[in-house]
Amino acid sequence: MNPEINILSLKVESSAIQKNAPNFCPSTWPPANDFPIVINGDGDVISRYGDQIWIFTPWAKKITSINFGDGQKITKAPNISPENSYFFRQVVAWWLYGPGKTITATAIVRRFEILRSMFVFCSKQNILVTDLSRYPRVTEGLTEELTPSSASYALTLLHDLWEQREGLGFVILDSGTLQKLADSILRHEKEQTPYIPPRIWLYQVNRLRACLDDFITHKQSIIDCFNFCLNAYAKNAGSLSDACRLNIPPTRRPFFTGYERVTGERTGAEFHGHFIDTATRFGIDELLSRWVGLPTKAGVKVLSIYFNLIKFVGTAYILNFSMMRIDEGESLRADCLSIEHDEITGEDIYILEGPTTKTIEDDDARWITSPSAAIAIEAMSCVARLRMTAAEANPDTPTTEDDVRNPFLVVRAYEPWRAKSDYIHYPLSTRPTIQSYASLAKRYSLLFDTTELCITQEDIQVARLINPTLNPEEFEVGKVWNLAWHQLRRTGAVNMSASGIVGDASVQYQLKHATRGMTRYYGQGFYHLDINLNNEARTEYIKTMYEVIAKEFSLLQSPRFVSPHGDKRKEQLLSLVSEKDHKELVKAAKAGKLAYRDHLLGGCTKVGPCPYGGVDNIARCGGGDGKPACGELLLDKTKAPKIRKLHSNISDRLKRAPEGSPLQESLQAQLRATENALNVLESD
Repeated sequence: MNPEINILSLKVESSAIQKNAPNFCPSTWPPANDFPIVINGDGDVISRYGDQIWIFTPWAKKITSINFGDGQKITKAPNISPENSYFFRQVVAWWLYGPGKTITATAIVRRFEILRSMFVFCSKQNILVTDLSRYPRVTEGLTEELTPSSASYALTLLHDLWEQREGLGFVILDSGTLQKLADSILRHEKEQTPYIPPRIWLYQVNRLRACLDDFITHKQSIIDCFNFCLNAYAKNAGSLSDACRLNIPPTRRPFFTGYERVTGERTGAEFHGHFIDTATRFGIDELLSRWVGLPTKAGVKVLSIYFNLIKFVGTAYILNFSMMRIDEGESLRADCLSIEHDEITGEDIYILEGPTTKTIEDDDARWITSPSAAIAIEAMSCVARLRMTAAEANPDTPTTEDDVRNPFLVVRAYEPWRAKSDYIHYPLSTRPTIQSYASLAKRYSLLFDTTELCITQEDIQVARLINPTLNPEEFEVGKVWNLAWHQLRRTGAVNMSASGIVGDASVQYQLKHATRGMTRYYGQGFYHLDINLNNEARTEYIKTMYEVIAKEFSLLQSPRFVSPHGDKRKEQLLSLVSEKDHKELVKAAKAGKLAYRDHLLGGCTKVGPCPYGGVDNIARCGGGDGKPACGELLLDKTKAPKIRKLHSNISDRLKRAPEGSPLQESLQAQLRATENALNVLESD
C-alpha cells in the first residue's frame, strides 16, 4: 500500500527549506526520477531523485553528500546494483518525506552509511534486498557486514522500516528475520550488561519508593526545619549572605554545645542545643533516624546527609523507569516532566526532557517514563529549591536566573552547615562528580538490607537466562548483587519489552503504567505524537525487544518444558508457534503482551485470550474435566514443587466443600488437573 501523497512533506531541518518549493512535496510515490530533491537558496536544483549522488550541502552548510553507487564508480567504495539502489533511494526519500519528526541532513547521512553495507552485501550476493528474508543462510552473514558500533542502531532503522512497510510499499527484513538479526548481534557482543533479577530489582525499587514517600509525607516539616536552621545561621552570622559565604566559627554556630560559658550574651548569638532537639520539635527526628541515622549528639549536618540521600534515591528511581543514563539523569532540571495527551489512544504520556550526553543527530533528548516518576521529581525539586535559597544568597556562587527559577534536580549542598566548600565558586552547570550506585548504597547503609540483595539460586537462573555470559566470579549464589547505574537501563529495557519472561507478577504490576507506554512509543514508533524520543534509549529498547522474543522461543524449546501429549506434540506446537503464528507473536510482544503466558502449571502458547481462564483455573488446562489436557499447554518442570503444594491446598479445600456443590465439582476437576500434570512431569 502506497502512502497518501498529501501527508508526505520534506522534514529536513534547514533554513533553505521552503514550503512552496518544488521539492517540498512529491506528487507520486516513489518520486519520479526528475523530481528535485535538493534545491539551494537561489532556487537551483542541486540533486534529483534519479541521480547517483545527492548533494546535501545547502542543507548541512558544509560539503555533504551520499552516493547510491549505481553509476560511475568514483571511489573505492563497492557499488550497489541498480535494482537495490532503486529500493535504497526510496528508503532515504522516506526518511526525508515520510511521517515523523524533522531530521538533520547529517543524521540522514549517518543512517545512509549504517545501512549502505547491507545494500552492498545484497548486491555482492546477487539478490534483491527485499528478498533477503527468503535466504536465511545469506542473512546470517549480514551481522559480519554491519559495523559493530552501529549494529544495534541498524536494527532500529530496519525495525522502523518494517513498522512503516505499508506506507513505504515494500519490506526489507520481516519480523522473523529481525529477530534472528537481533540474536546474531547479541552473540557478537563481547560482554553484556547484567540484568537485575526481578526479586532484587523489585526490592531496590520498593525501598527507593518508600524513602520518597516518607519524604513527601514530611515535606512541609522538612521545609520548615530547613528554613529555621537557615535563619538561625543567618542571625548568628549577621546575614544570610555571610552565613552561606563564610566558614562560621564554631562558637557562633546555632547548634554549638561545646562550652557552657558560651551563651551569646556578648555577641547576640542564639543557640538551640543539639540539632536532634530541633528535629524533634519539627517532627522529623524519626524520619532522619530511619533513613540516615540520628545519634543523640548529631549535628545539623545530618540534614545535608539526608538531602544528599534524597537526590541519590530520586535519581535512581527515575533511572529505573526511564532507561536514562546516569549522567543524563543528573542533568535534569525541575521542569523536566511534561505530560502529552495522545488524542488517538486517549492516554497521558509522561515524558522526561533534558540534555543528552550522547552525540546523536536529530535527538531532542526525551524519554518516556512512568507516572510514578513524578514523586521523585517532586522530592528532588523540593531539596533543590531549598538549597538554591542558600546558593543564590552566596555572592561567591555564580548562579544564573535560570538556576534559581528552574534548578537542576541534583544540586550540591550550599547550606551554611555543608561539609565542604570546594565547589562554591563553580557555576551550577558544572555537574557534580558521579558516584557509582553500589558505593552510594554502601554509604547510605540504612537504605538497603544487604541480606535482601544476596543472590539466590532462582536469581542467578533468571539473570543467566537473559545474560548467559554473566561473570560467575562476580555474580554467584550467596554474594551481594553489585548494583550499577547501567544495569538499570538494561533491566528496564528487558522488563518493559516483555516482563512476562521473568514470570514475576510483582514486577509486572510495578510496570503496569510504564510497560504499555514504552512499548507503544519506543517499539512501534507512533509518529502522530510530537515527541522526539531519545534515539539511544529507543535503540536499546528495540534491540532488547527482539532479543527477548528470541530468548523466549529458546526457553520453550529447552527440556524444561514438556507437553502432556509427548515430544512429537511439543515439536509440532513449537513449529506452529515459530512459523504460522510468528507474526502475531511479534505483534503481541511489541504491545507488551507475550503469546507465551505463565500460569500455575507452566505456560500457554495460545495466541489470543483463553476461553477457559487458564491463568486462575487450571481444570481445562490439565484435563481435569475428563477430556485430554489442552493441546496448547507446555508443563514447566521447575514448577513441580508449586504444583504439589497446589494439589495439597486443593485437597484441603475439597474436604470443606459442601457435598454436591458447584465448588466441590470445580475443586475436584482442578485436583485431577494437578494430578495429571504431576504424572507427566514425574514420568518424564
